[in-house]
Amino acid sequence: MTTPPPSAPSINPNEVAYFEKLAHRWWDAEGPFWPLHRLNAFRVGYLRTHLCQAFGTHPDSEGPLAGLRLLDIGCGGGILSESLARLGAQVTGIDVVGKNIRVAELHALGSGLDLDYRLTSAEALAASGAQFDAVLNMEVVEHVEDLPAFLAVCGTLVRPGGLMVVATINRTWAAFLIAILGAEYVLGWMPKGTHHWRKLVKPAEITAGLGASFALLHRTGVRINPFNRSFHYSRYLGVNYMLVLRKGAA
Repeated sequence: MTTPPPSAPSINPNEVAYFEKLAHRWWDAEGPFWPLHRLNAFRVGYLRTHLCQAFGTHPDSEGPLAGLRLLDIGCGGGILSESLARLGAQVTGIDVVGKNIRVAELHALGSGLDLDYRLTSAEALAASGAQFDAVLNMEVVEHVEDLPAFLAVCGTLVRPGGLMVVATINRTWAAFLIAILGAEYVLGWMPKGTHHWRKLVKPAEITAGLGASFALLHRTGVRINPFNRSFHYSRYLGVNYMLVLRKGAA
């Protein structure tokens, strides 16, 4: 019996259906999710640096994220969740696509990792009163409906003094040309229709949605070398970018 997907104002049924069709390809490093596989090591390094800096651990120590409770929203097949669990974090991964959760659970089982995967929405998890040391919205916010309401809910999932990390694509003409037209329609790096320009998100919309209780700690642009498909930091936030924000103490 198939479990129906969660219902929440932030969930777009078309997005759910789109990722349902691709779910079996999550761990194919040369398949439609290859950009996430290439990006993963890069963003794990970024997260490791800033989580350790925020919570007073050394990034080169054994299990540098040990003891930290992390929430991976839109965890997909678990590519990022598994990497963070290997660094010692207690990871809860949530997704509204049932096939994604099943793929993630099976892969974690085969990898011998203990992760908490749940078929649920951020709204439902927030209603339970759950809070985490850090909430990760990595390549998620450009796929949700009612972004301000979604960010407000996500903010409640961060404990006082905790972090919110967001990775997404800016709503600029440069992003349209590079991330949509170039990556999806010219180079074929991602399936057509993965991103929609009107749903891309400006950095100011992230900070506004989270409100005054969050302070921006760090931001960086992300660029890709089209020749070797490697990722690098950039001062330019006009296409891909990442933000680290800290919630004020209660």
